[in-house]
Amino acid sequence: MEGPRPAKVRGDHDLNPGYGPLPDSKLREAAVLVPLVDRADGVTLIFTQRTAHLTAHAGQISFPGGRMEPFDATLEETALRETEEEIGLGRDRIEIIGRLDTYVTRTGFRVTPVVGLVQPPFQLTPDPTEVAEVFEVPLDFILDPSNPQRHSREFQGAQRHFYVFPYQQRFIWGATAGMLVNLCDVLRDDTLGEEPPADGVSGALAGDDAVTGET
Repeated sequence: MEGPRPAKVRGDHDLNPGYGPLPDSKLREAAVLVPLVDRADGVTLIFTQRTAHLTAHAGQISFPGGRMEPFDATLEETALRETEEEIGLGRDRIEIIGRLDTYVTRTGFRVTPVVGLVQPPFQLTPDPTEVAEVFEVPLDFILDPSNPQRHSREFQGAQRHFYVFPYQQRFIWGATAGMLVNLCDVLRDDTLGEEPPADGVSGALAGDDAVTGET
């Protein structure tokens, strides 16, 4: 098997070539946890809906996470710490299995999506100042090629294109949807034309060419 694939920088520029990623000097490091829950009836992903009063991204759906602090030794540590602070999910229930591609946002963050396998049972205690709701979405829904959509709207005098995953009455869009597209690419590439790995999602993501970065 070949070595790990080169890291790719994803972001809003994926669907909007004229935007281009921001220069590194203007980016702040951040990390999110992509929490895959190993349920008996199928793998799900945990999402949060932000409270309506926040000054940034109010009401939007996202993965738990945030900016890297000076005391965080690694971006994995950032993702685990922010997850515990936001939704009360202890790191003892999470097995880190890799990273997705870096995602650069127009708000100036270089976000590292850290993929973790979450083992039930667990009890969540969301921070009411940041999180309005926590919910799960079946991984099968995310992987269904008919579900992701491309939408557009006018922003600063130009049409901006972005991914959307409509789920029930919710719309998962923006950076979170872009990371989900990346996750779909990884899982489909790993299992295309092959038997599914014996250990399921964990095996697919742990492959040498499946994820980037240190774990």
